[in-house]
Amino acid sequence: MDLTSYLGFAGVNLLSGAMASPRCKLETLRLNDCGITDEGCGALASALTSNLSHLKELDLSGNKLGELGVMFLSAGLKNNLSKLRTLKLIGCGVTYESCGTLASALASNTSHLRELDLSQNSIDDLEMMMLSAGLRNPSCKLEKLKLLSCGLTEDGCNALASALGSDSSHLRELDLSENSLSYFHTMLLSAVIRNPCWKLETLKLVSCSFTDEGCAALLSALRSNPSYLRELDLSKNNLSYLDMMLLSAAMENPYWKLETLKLKDCGIEDEGFAALASGLRSNPSHLIELDLSGNKVGDFGVQMLSAALEIPYCKLETLKLVSCDITDNSCVVLVSALRSNPSHFRNLDLSENKLGNLGIKLLSDALKNPYCKLETLKLNDCDLTDEGYVSLAFPLILNFTNLRELDLSENKLGDSGVKLLFAGPESHLSKLATFKLVNCGITDEGCAALASALTSNPSHLKELDLSGNKLKGSGVQMFSSGLENYYCQLETLKLVSCGITDEGSAALSSALTSNPTHLRRLDLSKNKLSDSGINLLSTGLGNPLCKLEMLGLHDCDVTDEGCAALASALRSNPSYLRELDLSDNKLGDLGVKLLSTGLEDCKLEILKLKHCGFTYEGCAALAALLGSDQSHLKYVDLSVNILEDLGVQLLSAVFY
Repeated sequence: MDLTSYLGFAGVNLLSGAMASPRCKLETLRLNDCGITDEGCGALASALTSNLSHLKELDLSGNKLGELGVMFLSAGLKNNLSKLRTLKLIGCGVTYESCGTLASALASNTSHLRELDLSQNSIDDLEMMMLSAGLRNPSCKLEKLKLLSCGLTEDGCNALASALGSDSSHLRELDLSENSLSYFHTMLLSAVIRNPCWKLETLKLVSCSFTDEGCAALLSALRSNPSYLRELDLSKNNLSYLDMMLLSAAMENPYWKLETLKLKDCGIEDEGFAALASGLRSNPSHLIELDLSGNKVGDFGVQMLSAALEIPYCKLETLKLVSCDITDNSCVVLVSALRSNPSHFRNLDLSENKLGNLGIKLLSDALKNPYCKLETLKLNDCDLTDEGYVSLAFPLILNFTNLRELDLSENKLGDSGVKLLFAGPESHLSKLATFKLVNCGITDEGCAALASALTSNPSHLKELDLSGNKLKGSGVQMFSSGLENYYCQLETLKLVSCGITDEGSAALSSALTSNPTHLRRLDLSKNKLSDSGINLLSTGLGNPLCKLEMLGLHDCDVTDEGCAALASALRSNPSYLRELDLSDNKLGDLGVKLLSTGLEDCKLEILKLKHCGFTYEGCAALAALLGSDQSHLKYVDLSVNILEDLGVQLLSAVFY
């Protein structure tokens, strides 16, 4: 459940009361920026210790909880009845005393907490020492710790390093991104990395302002103790040729099991790519995913990487080269790698590169090769024209490709491009399951071609994203006719910001009631549907033939009148809908009350009401719903609403 915004004392009170009910099944609760203080924390802590509480994840980020608030929460965590596994306190003004009580909770042998996020809190030496003491305790079972942008000092880093080197540490993922790590910081981390007790599997150090010497020390240490690390993210740090040589040497170590390496925006130059390619050619190489986006890879870099991809020992499956200055010349050598036998390569992202028609033609030729196993191809914003679409269409139409997902978003495809891609009577032979055409200049004419493709037999398309195209009423009407066809297998449709009118809403409503309909997920966010459009949609939702499981109506100008229509639809057809997003609509207290009545006999599990302008009065209605026998809600987001402490107290009572 997501109630993000400003709940305050009254709202927290209501929430806490609801969570005390033995019938409440809530597992995830988001209350970001809700004006919650220590009093609300006390109610939540009491709810956490309820014998019947199911709550697993709690997000209180952006609330000024104070020392007393964190103390209440920590007391709740220590109780053996608390089942909370994830706690997020981003930007909550955590202090020395707060860290002390949290450390005490971490050290409790009854705590179930596995993930803690304290990002954007100023954690000085003493605070870090207190936390580290908790981490060192053998009873601490924490597995994931996030400390982004915490102003980590050298003494604090020393304390953390000591905890990481403890033989009793269960920590498997550490994120220290956006902390300025000096040479001394990295030397401390390097020392603990060499420790045999170090068992981290994921290390994220994005934008840490490494010095050359510090980065070299870190990479050298990673090479020396390679057994556990599976994911390393060094993005947004400048990596020199020496750094890349050390990284390559680590990859060549047969005991290094790294599977995911992210080096976005690292200023890597030609020599660095040559070193990296050497590591990829190592035997055996365990690397499965490599992200080099934002580096000026250019033709030479692609040549080096492609040569490595052709080596049988290279097991790379995913390569991301977004905005890397790749041209059609680079595509020549990349195509050779795609056609290599055997090829493990499955996912390629070349978005934001000016490939041009020649580059696309070369890629299309590779797709036709029987040895090419590529399943996902992303070409967002690659300057494609009609000629390029013809090249892509040929292997798709004639079934020469294993491609399952194609993303052509942010290219000026237009209606003519859509027609070219789906031209010919045999276009149904394509095995494409996911197709993304976000912001491609498609109108109603292109929708007609898409509708025709959806009705082919067999059609394999399961997900289609047309967001950002001005389809309006006529385009959606044409497209909806395809949805109603027996052969259409589409399960997910995204039409975010498409200028949909009442006419379009009526057409979609009709499509939802077609028999059989396979559509399970529909996202209409950021369309000004208003209450009239919601009324039309609700007619379809209320039909027993509608099997929709997820409906996105984020920022759709829905008010209390629309909530009444939705509630009526949910009462009429309660069986299928599992997720509903009404965030950024001005529902107010009345809207939430009306909506709650429709959810009483509904199977809804995920409800998002972020920034919906309601107070603890609306929270009282939600609290009553959560405490009822009929409620199936497990995830609620109420962020950025004026609930205050009283609202949270009412909700918390559900757990008793």
